[in-house]
Amino acid sequence: MPIRPACIAILAVALFGVSGTALADDLADFNAGVEAAESHNRVAIGYLRTGNVDLASIELDRLREAWGALQQRLAGHRPHVFDNNPHYVVAMTDIATRLITADMMLNTGHPDVARQSLEAVRGDLYALRKSAGIAVLADCIRDANTTMDALMVYNTRALDWNNTRIRDDLAGKAAAYAALLDRCDGMAAETVRQASEFRRLIDGAKASLTLVPKAIATRDSDLLHRVLIELRSFDNLLAFRYG
Repeated sequence: MPIRPACIAILAVALFGVSGTALADDLADFNAGVEAAESHNRVAIGYLRTGNVDLASIELDRLREAWGALQQRLAGHRPHVFDNNPHYVVAMTDIATRLITADMMLNTGHPDVARQSLEAVRGDLYALRKSAGIAVLADCIRDANTTMDALMVYNTRALDWNNTRIRDDLAGKAAAYAALLDRCDGMAAETVRQASEFRRLIDGAKASLTLVPKAIATRDSDLLHRVLIELRSFDNLLAFRYG
């Protein structure tokens, strides 16, 4: 199946740059442009997870347009924070290639492969920002997701409550997740922090976490199971909306 012209343009910009108004050295504008693209990526991934290919295709088109617009504004330049950073060119090229792959896979009946490509884009951006010491809300949410994955190991009714190491590790992972939620809450833009959706997810997760010490103290596997399932739900929604 032929590659769409828009996809070719995205790859060309990533490899060679195009004429246009450079974004110059404004990291804030760079982050805003990336977030504009990532917002569509999150939604596309969400639709692909639920099997809604048609809506995923629409979001993928919007993602490609947003990413192409950012690349045109960059016009071969980069914020100084990425000067002499070898990850920058690699990430930009890989992302452009992944968007082409996602488009091709979606249009040839391979939505799972398309989703993998889009999830890899998130990983590329996360690694790029980490390499430059850039902290944004999306990456904080991703770190929280990873910590939640570790916490979910204890979602079993066969938990050995007599094992002190297990109880201490469970408490430690819950505390680490709470600390990350606080960090994400603190670094969110004021408009995001005050938004009812963000508050519901962050405050809801924090409220659930307060029950973990009770579950440990009473050795209540059923309570812990309910709490972890609730936390996983909040965590997934944070990733879908802000990660």
